[in-house]
Amino acid sequence: MTALAYEAPEATMPGPDRDEYLWQTWKAMELPEGLHAEIIEGSIEVSPTGRYSHGQITNLLRDKLVVFLADRGYVARQDMNVVHERKVWIPDLFVTPADADGHMTDDGIGVAASAVPLIVEVVSPGHDDTLRVRKRRAYARAGIPVYVIIDDYDDHGHVTVLTSPSPEEANYGDSMRRPYGTDITIPEGPVKGFVIGKAITGQSRSDG
Repeated sequence: MTALAYEAPEATMPGPDRDEYLWQTWKAMELPEGLHAEIIEGSIEVSPTGRYSHGQITNLLRDKLVVFLADRGYVARQDMNVVHERKVWIPDLFVTPADADGHMTDDGIGVAASAVPLIVEVVSPGHDDTLRVRKRRAYARAGIPVYVIIDDYDDHGHVTVLTSPSPEEANYGDSMRRPYGTDITIPEGPVKGFVIGKAITGQSRSDG
């Protein structure tokens, strides 16, 4: 199932008002279990819970990050809102200081993006453009230092690590990309030195 998008009436509403309209609409939404909503580049997107392989990769990664971050003052989190200027995302996984209560937004809706040094998204069918393009721009605009994309559908499976965000250009200046079955290492921040490899992604989807 692909995401369902709801856009604000852009033609009759200037940018700041449109952002506020989407924000208030998002806060008023009541979704059934198994669905979540995010505000991404001028629209509200409603998505279902990922399939088994998606959850398996996310949970394997979180289990290993919990151990890696144990003495570093940071934790890995899921199923929580990350908020930046009337935009809200629910990443598959993100890292935040262990004392995240001190970085909660004033309204208690989520964690401020400024306190998030790393976000990981695992691509699901129908979400490739959202995660590879639209969220890449959104996270760069918010200055998220490291954005990791784990993608089953990128040429038999690849992991991409994006760093050096430019909020003005809405893009990342540096990128590393490795196929499933090989190691890729987080190059900076509290997760520096953490390796994403075969134990998390499995082998290339082109292999037996």
